[in-house]
Amino acid sequence: MGSPTIPAQFRSLFTSKAFAHMATVMRDGTLQVTPVWVDLDGERVLINSALGRVKDRNLRTNPAVTVEVQDPGNPYRYISVRGRVVKFRQEGATEHIHKLAQRYMGVEKYPYLKPGMQRVIYEIEPLSVHTAG
Repeated sequence: MGSPTIPAQFRSLFTSKAFAHMATVMRDGTLQVTPVWVDLDGERVLINSALGRVKDRNLRTNPAVTVEVQDPGNPYRYISVRGRVVKFRQEGATEHIHKLAQRYMGVEKYPYLKPGMQRVIYEIEPLSVHTAG
C-alpha cells in the first residue's frame, strides 16, 4: 500500500501564498512549531530551510514531522500532513528558495540569503493526511 495522497481540492494550498506550520520533535520530546513556506512535488511536501537551524537539527535526529496548511481565505479549510522526512537535499535548494520568494514575497531572489548560508530541502512523505473545509 502506498503513501496517502494529497486530495486534488487541497493541492492549491501548496501552490498559493498560504503559510504552513511545521511541527518537529525536540531532543527532550517537546514539540517545536515554526511557520514556513511550503511546496509540493508530486505527493511529497517540500520545506526549505537553512542548515543548522533548530528544525534542521530536530529533523536529522527524528524525521517525524507534521505540516499543516490553512487557507488564508477560509480558516476552517486546512490540510494536515503527518509524515517523515525521507530526503535531505541541498542540490537545487538555493534555486528553490528563490522560487518560493517569488511566490510568497513577489521578489526575484530570496533577500535574506547570507554568504555561506547553506539551504536544504526536506522531502516529506505523507503517512497520514487529514482535511477540513
